[in-house]
Amino acid sequence: MADSPASPDTADPADIGAAPTDNDFDFVVVGSGTGMLAALAAAEAGLRVLVVEKSRYFGGSTALSGGGFWVPGNGLLRRAGVVDAPGRAREYLANATAGETPESRWGTHLKHGPAAVELLARRTPLRFAHMAGYADYFPELPGGSAVGRAMEPRPFDLRRLGRDRARLRPAALAAPVPMPVTGAGYRALNLVARRPRGALTGARLLGMGLGGMALGREYAAGGAALAAGLFAAVRAARIPVWFEAPLRELAVEDGRVTGVVVERGGRRVAVRARRGVLLAAGGFDRNTELRHRHQSAQLDPAWCFGNPENTGDTLGLARQAGADTAFLDEAWWFPALPLPGKAPGILLAERSLPGQIIVDRSGRRFMNEAVNYMTAGQLMIRRELPVWMVFDQRYRNRYLLAGAVFPRQPLPRAWYDAGVAVRAGSVAELAERVRLPELPATVDRFNLLAAAGRDDDFHRGDSAYDRYYGDPTIRPNPCLGPLDRGPYYALQVVPGDLGTCGGVRADGLARALRPDGTPVPGLYAAGNAAGNAFGRVYPGPGATIGQGLVYGYAAARHAAGRLPDPEGAA
Repeated sequence: MADSPASPDTADPADIGAAPTDNDFDFVVVGSGTGMLAALAAAEAGLRVLVVEKSRYFGGSTALSGGGFWVPGNGLLRRAGVVDAPGRAREYLANATAGETPESRWGTHLKHGPAAVELLARRTPLRFAHMAGYADYFPELPGGSAVGRAMEPRPFDLRRLGRDRARLRPAALAAPVPMPVTGAGYRALNLVARRPRGALTGARLLGMGLGGMALGREYAAGGAALAAGLFAAVRAARIPVWFEAPLRELAVEDGRVTGVVVERGGRRVAVRARRGVLLAAGGFDRNTELRHRHQSAQLDPAWCFGNPENTGDTLGLARQAGADTAFLDEAWWFPALPLPGKAPGILLAERSLPGQIIVDRSGRRFMNEAVNYMTAGQLMIRRELPVWMVFDQRYRNRYLLAGAVFPRQPLPRAWYDAGVAVRAGSVAELAERVRLPELPATVDRFNLLAAAGRDDDFHRGDSAYDRYYGDPTIRPNPCLGPLDRGPYYALQVVPGDLGTCGGVRADGLARALRPDGTPVPGLYAAGNAAGNAFGRVYPGPGATIGQGLVYGYAAARHAAGRLPDPEGAA
C-alpha cells in the first residue's frame, strides 16, 4: 500500500515546477535520458508532466554515449545540404530489418522522426552538425547512404546549467585534459600521427577546452552535450524532475496503467498519471542474472559502456501489468578491451585501421574486423571468449588505441600484468604465448590479401562504412595493411555493449503490447526499455538515441490525443 504524498522536507531541492505534495499528473516519464524529449513533447501538447529518475543524476546512458542520432529525412539534415528521399530510407529499413519487426513498428521512425528532431532543435539550446561521411551501417543495401544520415550536437557549455551542472551523469573516465571531442573530432584524432589534420583538430579542441575554462565555461560534446541540452529545456519548461525516486510499482486499474509508485525520501509515494506512463529507464545492462539467462553465460556486465543504474527494473513491473517482451537476447554490442577494475576500453576506429586482425581462440580470422560494432559483437558472442586483436609495431606507432594510448606510447604495464595484453618478438612466439596455433598461417594469408588491397575472405574495406575509420594515406584499401614489423601484440577483445536493446514489446506508437498483440492501456515504452524497433540490427550511427527520441515523442503525442490509433487497433 502506497503512503501519502511526500512532505516538503523530503523533496529534492532541485525539484521545481510543482508543489511537493501535488502528485496528480497527466503523463509520467520514468527515466531522464532520451525520455526528456518525451516530457517536452507532452508539455508542449498541454499535458502536466513529471519525470522520475532512479539516481541522483540525469542523462542515463544518453549522457555516456557519442550523442549522435540517426533520424532520416529530418530538417537539420536538409539544412545541412543532405539530399535524401523518404522512399529511399524506407527501402533501406525494409532491407536492413529483414522482417524482424513490421513496418508498422519501424515506420514511425521515418514518419514522426522529423517532427521529433524539430522539437529537439526548437526547444533546446543545442546546435547540431551533420556527421558527414559517417555512412549507414549497411550502405550497400538498397536505399542505404554512404553520405550518412546522422547528426550530433555541437559542443555545449555545461556551465549554462548553473547548479544543475552537478547532476549530469559523469563519464566513467574523465579526460586528462579538457577537450570536447565530437564524432568528427574523434575520427581525426585517431589519425593524429598520420595526417596534419589530426594534430590541428587536437589543437583546436584543446584550445576550445582550455580557452573555455579561462572564460569560465566548460564545453562538452557528444552525449553529455545532448543530455545537458535536454535537461536545460526541461528546466526552462518547468517540468518537475524527481531524483533518487526509483520506480517500485505500476498502478493498474481495470487493466489500465493509471500511475506509478516511486520510493522517495525513504517512503513509497503514489503518483497519478491520467494519460499514461512512459518507461524510458534504459535496459538491463548491469543485471548479471538476466544477461546470463537471456544472452550468454560468458558475459560480464562490467564490459558495458552504459549507465551503471541500468538493472532492468522496469521489465518485471511491465510484465506484471500484462506487457510482453521482445529481443531480450540482443544488445547494442560494442567490441571492448576488458580492463580490470576500470571501464572497458573502446575499440571502434581501431578495427578498421591497417595492420591488425581479430582472431578466435584457434588463431583464425572469423569476420570483417571493420564491420559495424553491433554486428561485430553478434559474431563475437558466438565464439569462445575472449577473442584476440593482433597487430604489429607499425600499427602501434601510427594509431591511437582504446581512446587512451597514443601512437608510439607503450601499452600500460597493468594490461600485461592482467593478461589483457601480450607482446612477443615474432608472430610464432606470440602464437605460442597466447595459444593461438593457427595464427602464423592466418597472418601469412592476411598479409597476402593486404598486399593485393583486397580482402577475399571477409571483404574488409569494401564498404563505405568500413572506410570511414580507415587510414586514407593507405592505398588502394585504407583498411588493409600487413603485419610484418615486430614486435607483435595481442589484446583481449570481448563483446561489450552500449546497453541492452531488448525490453517491453511495443508498437509504432510506443504502446506496450500484451502477448496477444493488444496494447496495455496507459503504458508506453521507448529507448532501451523497449524491444529494438529495428529488430536485431543497428541501421546507422545513433540509431539507439534516435529511436529513444522518436518513440518517446510518439508516446507523448499519442497520450495527448495528437496521434490517432492505427485502424483496427484495440
